[in-house]
Amino acid sequence: MAIEPLIEIPAGEGPRSSGLSYQDLLDLETRPVPETLREQSAREIPVVKVPIDRYTSREFHDLEVEKVWKKVWQFACREEDIPEAGDHTVYDIADMSILCVRGPDMQIRAFHNVCLHRGRALKDFDGRSDELRCPFHGWSWNLDGSLKEIPCRWDFPHVEKDEYELPQVKVGTWGGFVFINMDPHCEPLSNFLGDLPNHFERWPLEKRYKEAHVAKLMRCNWKANQEAFMEAYHVVGTHPQMLAGIGDANTQYDAWDTFSRAMTPNMTPSPHLTWEPTQQDQINSMMSASLDSPPMFNVPEDMTARQMLGQMTRMQLQNTVPSVQSLTDSELSDSFYYSLFPNFHPWAAYNRIVYRFRPYGNEPDKAIMEVIYLSPYQGTRPSPAKVHWLDFDEPWSNASKEFGSLSKVFAQDSYNLPKVQKGLAAANHSHVTFANYQETKIRHFHSLLEKHINA
Repeated sequence: MAIEPLIEIPAGEGPRSSGLSYQDLLDLETRPVPETLREQSAREIPVVKVPIDRYTSREFHDLEVEKVWKKVWQFACREEDIPEAGDHTVYDIADMSILCVRGPDMQIRAFHNVCLHRGRALKDFDGRSDELRCPFHGWSWNLDGSLKEIPCRWDFPHVEKDEYELPQVKVGTWGGFVFINMDPHCEPLSNFLGDLPNHFERWPLEKRYKEAHVAKLMRCNWKANQEAFMEAYHVVGTHPQMLAGIGDANTQYDAWDTFSRAMTPNMTPSPHLTWEPTQQDQINSMMSASLDSPPMFNVPEDMTARQMLGQMTRMQLQNTVPSVQSLTDSELSDSFYYSLFPNFHPWAAYNRIVYRFRPYGNEPDKAIMEVIYLSPYQGTRPSPAKVHWLDFDEPWSNASKEFGSLSKVFAQDSYNLPKVQKGLAAANHSHVTFANYQETKIRHFHSLLEKHINA
């Protein structure tokens, strides 16, 4: 099968939504605004139409495995997942399995999770051990990957110890995250990240702990899955209960080399509304089941909903974030969602969300969606949460212990996605089409994907 190319249409500057821009809102702040939030990088990205078979075909999935997953830096685990010598965790992507291991020297290494004897996976689960021993025949390796023992060693005179070290993959760390790359000739992680660490310098992710980690199996392509979380354009159709308190169409979108960003203002009404919500309506829309529900919080007459949410968040963080009094209302109220190619989505400021999206096994029409909560802490770092897996038909409400009312929002998003995949498979048109501005992040992603596919 020939891979159908993207259709490129020049992206003009075009109109923006009515209402306050994000920079207008920053002008209203009473505290100094960090330069990171003042940055604007709305680069011209011409790709607006993407072939449907990139979401449905086995051929394109296989191409992604070869050109992307085997070549790109990708988030594998948190450093806190393997804090002690001998700790290991398994990271699976497509048909590959990588074992991240903390050695006795406290260095993190990553190996292909495959025994060099008969190919059995060395580890099936996360855990701790003083060696990497195959459960099949007992071949074992030290934590640095050197061959340790072969049962009946006399029967393998042809096995040279130096030639049977476990194959390693590249490892890099940033913000408490462990990244791996299977390409031995890849660029350093620091080059790949570019300016991203500077964006998070004010909100260090390494000083967080993993409070929750939920992984949901999804009946859709991994790209369709993550694209639903890369824009606010869907809010008016998917989350209408939130419109009184979210400036969805006033979101600012930016793109840099390998990462992009959206900044969605909260506690400011959507320009889609034909009525003017009160300050109390704005709070209720974001924190209650509906505008008709009893209010969880009453907005004082001398405050706006935005000021109130900022003050409430300062109070919540005052014992864990020393700099909290210097943070703006925007940092404490709004949604700053970054995307690092290909599938890593950390949220900035002190919103706790981190997303990761990847194929489920080697299936082009199934995905794993992961939601991680990274929270600040005081004193000793708490133990990281174990992964709570939700099956294909298991609802997000089963994760309400972790995410509270936000699990209902995830349920709204997830409801659409299997139907998106079904529609793509049944479509008699050839391409999906993206907006000029509000889907900047998605178009940026596809422009990077195209570069890797053509590399």
